[in-house]
Amino acid sequence: MKSVRREISKHKILYLVLFVILGLAFFVRVYRVDQVLGFYFDQGRDALVIWDFWHNGKLFLIGPTTGIAGIFRGPWYYWLIAPTYLIGGGDPVYPSMFLSILTVVAIAILWWLAKEIGGWKTGIIAALIASFSYFLVLAGKWLSNPTPMMLVSMLLILSMYMITKGKRIYWLLMAISATMAIQFGSAAEVFYIPAILVFAWWQRKNLPNRKLLIISAAVFVSGFLPQILFDIKHQGILSSAIKKFLVDDQSFKANFWDVVSQRYKLYKDVFFGKLWGTKVQYYTPTLLAGIFVLAANFKKLWRSDIFKIAMLVFISPLIGMLFFQGNFGNIYDYYFTGYYFVFVLLLSSILGSVSGFLGVVILLVFFYLFFDYNLVLIKNHMIAGVDGPTTVQFGNEKQAVEWVYEDAGGREFNVDVYVPPVIPYAYDYLFEWMGETKYGTKPVDDERELLYTLYEVDLPHPERLEAWLDRQEGIGAVEEEVGFGGITVQRRERIKDGQ
Repeated sequence: MKSVRREISKHKILYLVLFVILGLAFFVRVYRVDQVLGFYFDQGRDALVIWDFWHNGKLFLIGPTTGIAGIFRGPWYYWLIAPTYLIGGGDPVYPSMFLSILTVVAIAILWWLAKEIGGWKTGIIAALIASFSYFLVLAGKWLSNPTPMMLVSMLLILSMYMITKGKRIYWLLMAISATMAIQFGSAAEVFYIPAILVFAWWQRKNLPNRKLLIISAAVFVSGFLPQILFDIKHQGILSSAIKKFLVDDQSFKANFWDVVSQRYKLYKDVFFGKLWGTKVQYYTPTLLAGIFVLAANFKKLWRSDIFKIAMLVFISPLIGMLFFQGNFGNIYDYYFTGYYFVFVLLLSSILGSVSGFLGVVILLVFFYLFFDYNLVLIKNHMIAGVDGPTTVQFGNEKQAVEWVYEDAGGREFNVDVYVPPVIPYAYDYLFEWMGETKYGTKPVDDERELLYTLYEVDLPHPERLEAWLDRQEGIGAVEEEVGFGGITVQRRERIKDGQ
């Protein structure tokens, strides 16, 4: 603590700047989250599982789906956010804010790692990019299982760096980070494993002793124990799905040259999109300038073990995903959540390595363009209303559900919901949560005369919504209709048989 106080007293202004950046990073992620939170299919599904756990004692051994048929993550994400649902009385705002806090902690670690590479300038560059990239703001507040990967990725690199310093106890933290990465991410994050194997060969002089190795291996395997128990309980359903995905479907193939050009575009869109979004004209110039500066300062940067580690961790999925052709060839942006801050760490190291007049010019141009684009988007997101004709967010979802309850006035009612992803988990949860905690009643399953239909706008497939509404016409007559942005609620009187 004495060394920490001494360090802060020597750099008071710089630490003040850092604390302001981190404070603002938290602010832009949580401001009006009760209105602008995205609460849809996945969020409702997760919330229902946790609600059943706290209120009905329903235990779970698996977590969210991986997006691949029959393969599920472990329950660690649910266990991570379950206490915040309990503290908040079921309000999804609480776990969302908690995940934002984890993201800000990740930014603080990112700053420290960057500072270790290139000093305060590099650290502040990293903190600014991670804090105020609009798309990293969205990713860092997303109420979904990939979001903790931002913190996990920084803990992984931190642990690897500490091992290079001879602190072998950090093999334990690395094992925890690796197993949690596969539980939270389980897409591109599986390529942490080959990166760790290469790192172990590199740091063979710092390998753990037998006792620490056994403990670390046990910790890594323990992350999969809930899934193993679930698989045993259900006659190998998970292992069969994994075998089908890896072996029968041949999801990893050697003819990766066929997909190199596609992956190159994907990688550029994923990572440079976090800086420039729709400003695609900036992607290639940024890449070329980065390569030029890296080449000019490579020897200096390569002296840093953190830079070497970040390069190793970042390159691993870029190579590995060239072979990935499973899941019908679908690769989504969020698959790389565990590499967003690794990319920022490398980028800030490159930007911070340029000195002199040229360095000042590069930084001024970069941050002028960066803030000019991203701060406008952040401001618009923070002040956005929920009454737009296509807006569907937590704020107006609650308004729609509240209107139903207040209009029913304690009468028993049925509710029928249409949402574009077909399964209305979000509204299932909102009616459950608000009915239990605020209104003391919930929709009933058996038919009642009072019927409410609630539907969201479906721009990609309006014909599906039209067909659904046509079916509703044969069930109940509309008595009143109200709109809440992109959500419409109708009170209907159920048509009796023979009418």
